[in-house]
Amino acid sequence: MVVTGREEKSVAEAAAALGPDVVGVAVDNADPGAAARLIATARERFGRLDGILVSVGGPPPGFVADTTDEQWQAAFESVFLGAVRMARAAAAELGEGGVIGFVLSGSVHEPIPGLTISSGLRPGLAGFAKSLADELGPRGIRVVGLLPGRIDTDRVRELDALSADPEATRRAAESRIPLRRYGTPGNSGGRRRFCCRRRLLI
Repeated sequence: MVVTGREEKSVAEAAAALGPDVVGVAVDNADPGAAARLIATARERFGRLDGILVSVGGPPPGFVADTTDEQWQAAFESVFLGAVRMARAAAAELGEGGVIGFVLSGSVHEPIPGLTISSGLRPGLAGFAKSLADELGPRGIRVVGLLPGRIDTDRVRELDALSADPEATRRAAESRIPLRRYGTPGNSGGRRRFCCRRRLLI
């Protein structure tokens, strides 16, 4: 497995925690050369590419009046175009049984208050994923889109803290979840691994 992120230290720590068969590569998803570098690493280390899971950190929070053109442009390069580049490069490399996964957002269905930029870009990425699925399906390559709900991460706690009463905001969000609690990164990671299994037929 190849894991990636923008910061060398955090990528190295993640790779070490996952075991000896994992290699970490620090790249910025907005870099046009990132996809080629990651795929080359997979090929050199493991001899092939079985699949790719594209999970891009969210752009800065903000309401419509607070966001700038520069923030929109930077987010487009990373959240949208960076993901498109990764998927295109993977599609050219994968054979039958391969998988391309996108971690999307609930904003695909309904905008999330305070996440104007993310809510503007994620639905477009979902549309791209569906188009890619239609094109790659006949080659036996699956394309999946994962829409996580509220996962108890630093990012979600930061968003809850934007409200006047973060604890009340969390309780209100949990009341709309069938299990009445936020998910955990471990829960989410297990589902992602399941969806990206090479032998999984859907």
